[in-house]
Amino acid sequence: MPRPIQATIDLQALRHNLALIQATAPDALVWGVVKANAYGHGIERVFDALRAADGIALLDLSEAERVRQLGWRGPILLLEGVFETRDLELCSRLNLWHVVHCEAQIDMLAVHKTHQGHRVFLKINTGMNRLGFAPQAFRAAWTRLNALPQVDEISIMSHFSDADTDKGIAAAMSVFHEYTHDLSGERSLSNSAATLRHAKDLKVRSDWVRPGIALYGSSPDHPENTADQWGLKPVMSLNAAIIGVQHLQAGDSVGYGSLFVANRPMRIGVVACGYADGYPRHAPTGTPVCVDGIRTRTLGRVSMDMITVDITDLPHADRGSEVTLWGQPQKTNQPSVGVSIDEVARAAGTVGYELMCALAARVPVTVLGTL
Repeated sequence: MPRPIQATIDLQALRHNLALIQATAPDALVWGVVKANAYGHGIERVFDALRAADGIALLDLSEAERVRQLGWRGPILLLEGVFETRDLELCSRLNLWHVVHCEAQIDMLAVHKTHQGHRVFLKINTGMNRLGFAPQAFRAAWTRLNALPQVDEISIMSHFSDADTDKGIAAAMSVFHEYTHDLSGERSLSNSAATLRHAKDLKVRSDWVRPGIALYGSSPDHPENTADQWGLKPVMSLNAAIIGVQHLQAGDSVGYGSLFVANRPMRIGVVACGYADGYPRHAPTGTPVCVDGIRTRTLGRVSMDMITVDITDLPHADRGSEVTLWGQPQKTNQPSVGVSIDEVARAAGTVGYELMCALAARVPVTVLGTL
């Protein structure tokens, strides 16, 4: 019998989230972002649910090849562009659109031999200070690109650093408009947070939006707004089972370092999931879980292969009981019961993105909702 742990990918939830984004930004085209192997969900697993997107955005050429091999004929955007000149040969062969964020990438295009002009997204740095041309250098970059015979069309993009906070997007939008207002080309601005929080703002309207984490059912601005409040559904669920039960007396401790000490008689369940499966080792006592569809908490330190949960007040919980680490239970028909991945991430001092991407290869995955 295999170890009782399983991740579930719900394609109907992904379709729902994509449709919600499309309804939120009805005048924009939507990039389905699948970087980091579709945020840990697996590009091949989620591809069918993203067919309604207008384009696929990712990072690696290998990911782009996989998407083309799956039959995608629409636009594919390389979000960090190319890393060396020969990458442009594959862009030409696979008809990839790519971001240009530095002079070196313009230099590569200038020496690239191609019979087909490239579609590029020129990036302006409006305050994130990661990639992109400084505002004062942006127009010169656009002019240089526009003069290259290797370039067919230039779109303009940026990325918001504070769309998920009260600081908002006003400062970034001011910079963007000041330096791009009279330049031609489609615009791409909004990530998940900007799309959900600012889609009705006429100043942020753009031709393309780039939802990432929202597609997979995590809130981009948790805890201010939960996934439920945004109407998002969890795509990934991680469930395991209790493989042992221990009875504690007051003063007994649990796990490495004796970080949790019982102050009364307790029952604890030992669960077949640990940090080697992708559960965060730094999740503290009190991190929410569900046992047989009933919420409870973790106890003590997370081990490589096991965690312990409090079942003192769950008399029916026993060996074999289902434990939902995040997402939805798979053995109960109560759709409202579950644990948000954002709750677990917040308890562990991280974000849902990291938990999704950290799902270990040893965890078996089941895909629901294939057509």
